Amino acid sequence: MQNTPTSPANATSDEIDLLALLGALIDHKFTIIICTLVFALVGVAYAMLTTPVYVANAVIQIEEKSPGIGNLLGEGGAGDMFSTPSAAVTEIELLKSRSVIGQAVTNLKLNVVAEPNLFPVIGAFFNRRFQSLPEQPVAEPFLSMDSYAWGGEVIDIFQIEVPPAYQNEELTLRAGDNGNFVLYGPEDEMLVEGEVGESINESGFKLQVAELVARPGTEFTVIKSDPLRTTLNYQNEIAANEKGRDSGILSLSLQSPIPEHAVRTLDEVSRLYVRQNVERKSAEAQQSLDFLQDQLPKVRQDLEAAENALNAYQSSAGSVDITIETQGVLDQVVELETSISELLLKRSELERRFTRQHPSYQALVEQLGQLEARRDRLVERVGNLPETQQELLRLARDVKVSTEIYTAMLNTSQELDITRAGTVGNVRIIDEAVVDTRAPVKPKKALIVVLATLLGAMLGVAIALLRHALNRGIENPELIEQLGLPVYASVPFSKDQQVLEKSFKGKFTTQGSHLLAATNPADLAIESLRSLRTSLHFAMLEAKNNVLMISGPSPSVGKSFVSANLAAIVAQTGKKVVLIDGDMRKGYVHELLNKEPEPGLSGLLVSTHTLADVIHKTEVENLHFISRGQIPPNPSELLMHANFETLLQQLSKMYDLVIIDTPPILAVTDAALVGRLAGTSLIVTRFGMNPAREIEQTLLRFRNNGIEIKGAIFNAVEKKASAYGYGNYGYYQYEYKSDAK
Repeated sequence: MQNTPTSPANATSDEIDLLALLGALIDHKFTIIICTLVFALVGVAYAMLTTPVYVANAVIQIEEKSPGIGNLLGEGGAGDMFSTPSAAVTEIELLKSRSVIGQAVTNLKLNVVAEPNLFPVIGAFFNRRFQSLPEQPVAEPFLSMDSYAWGGEVIDIFQIEVPPAYQNEELTLRAGDNGNFVLYGPEDEMLVEGEVGESINESGFKLQVAELVARPGTEFTVIKSDPLRTTLNYQNEIAANEKGRDSGILSLSLQSPIPEHAVRTLDEVSRLYVRQNVERKSAEAQQSLDFLQDQLPKVRQDLEAAENALNAYQSSAGSVDITIETQGVLDQVVELETSISELLLKRSELERRFTRQHPSYQALVEQLGQLEARRDRLVERVGNLPETQQELLRLARDVKVSTEIYTAMLNTSQELDITRAGTVGNVRIIDEAVVDTRAPVKPKKALIVVLATLLGAMLGVAIALLRHALNRGIENPELIEQLGLPVYASVPFSKDQQVLEKSFKGKFTTQGSHLLAATNPADLAIESLRSLRTSLHFAMLEAKNNVLMISGPSPSVGKSFVSANLAAIVAQTGKKVVLIDGDMRKGYVHELLNKEPEPGLSGLLVSTHTLADVIHKTEVENLHFISRGQIPPNPSELLMHANFETLLQQLSKMYDLVIIDTPPILAVTDAALVGRLAGTSLIVTRFGMNPAREIEQTLLRFRNNGIEIKGAIFNAVEKKASAYGYGNYGYYQYEYKSDAK
């Protein structure tokens, strides 16, 4: 009966085995732990070595603007409708304007960067922790790297001007002896040299270093940036926002690794903003004052003309008094004319500030129209009065209106003159800039360490799951049996065998056999092979001969280990066993038995040696061995020769069991040639190495050559949590032996 491969039941299953995934994580726990620890240490190192960043804070109050300075009617008059409160967003934009930030950049020389060169990664750490002392102002260089600054270095550049080609470029200033220095360009070309306090002006460079404290050879980076670029950078770096809606309180902040720099910059910006606000208010008062002083002579002339006309009429008409009725009309007309004249002045002022479509201008025009309509109705009433009263009313009206307007404008002019002289603006600094040096805003050390640890754990889990997903090798013997192939034995992985192989690999020693069955017969792997010995006894009862072939799908599955140790434990039962290394290409069974490879099978098949020459005794009683011999150019042809079949027939009569270790079937055809002559054939598969598809191909290859594979030996099974529950090591996870020492 031939094997009929069937696909594993779970080969096409799309279900996720959570227990298997959990087991994979447990199996790779050391990978996860190592990744987590490495990332945690990197996080700690980064948090400790990164330069801390501090934040400076300042507070400014924006008070509500007073009514318009051009208000000619005083508080509560018609002019109040044009006064508007200051919007915080407008003031923030003014504060961050180029006129304010740019002036601060110029005043503080923020576009000039002069800082010591620090050793990468660790240089800043040492620099921050050095405490300068009178006897040791600067730190000693680490490992003689004296071009770097290690702490205590100071540089103050009073003036620097560079040619346009060197603007925004990194220049290097190297300290010398006795206050001397040399300035180098980006290509390490010497530009200028001088000493501290000396004003240098040559080759387009203007440089004056006010202070330089450093060891000879210490280098500093000097950059003269474009003022506009620096201004734009600070516009982005300075944060300004309103505290609460319509509160008028602005909070300013600036982050910098140098606390003093942040405080100095924020204070300068606040000061310039307040000064700009005062200048803006003063300019507004001056503009209104100029307008009034321009209008006052005209109004005075109109007043004098009205008074002269009234006096002249009274003189010509004799002593004429205004009646009570006329006086009432006069008062009303004067009031309306005064308001109309003031609104006309206000309109002239608005025409200079806004277009005629502006809502304020339109509202004033509408109000002016209403007053003029009331005035026209009163004028109609005047038409019913006597002619002398009408003329007297008109002239008295002109005098009173002109007097009211002139007096109001004169008073307002004096008020504006006082306001202009004592302008204080509507903003003030509540809190000057301050920095809490005990609590830097960056780096967030605890957060960085936690995130780095989590990232390491996630990476470790990802590696574990990826390795689990990429490992398509069978780890469950049930999957092999689902292919129609019985599993005769599950042989656990032996650490002792691993140690043995490392000790003898490629070497010949005089210390006896390297067989695990001889050195450690109580090993669990040997115990499993004893169960295989029992199963094999019944499997070979109906075989055509006592020849056992052992092959496998691929190299390194452990065929030679199984063959040699199985031969040893069978021989230990008293049966005569001969082990043949049928792998004349890369066979190494002779190393397991600590024998020389020659003479061997290849020499016997080409008749250069006799059977007596190639049969070697071993330290295991009843076990004989035929090595591979000299590696021939045509191993397959030698196995097809009649000499090989004759050899097997001869050995079959001489021994109770003939075991042949053959090359992998998927690599070469040697195993198929041997399998035709063997009564029983087994294959060895390795835990986690051979996928189901590979085992299927192995069975198919043998079946196509008319060879029936009796069963499989599942070798090097490891205890893995991902395979727990399959029962693939439950049979041998306990040792059962004597406690005697």
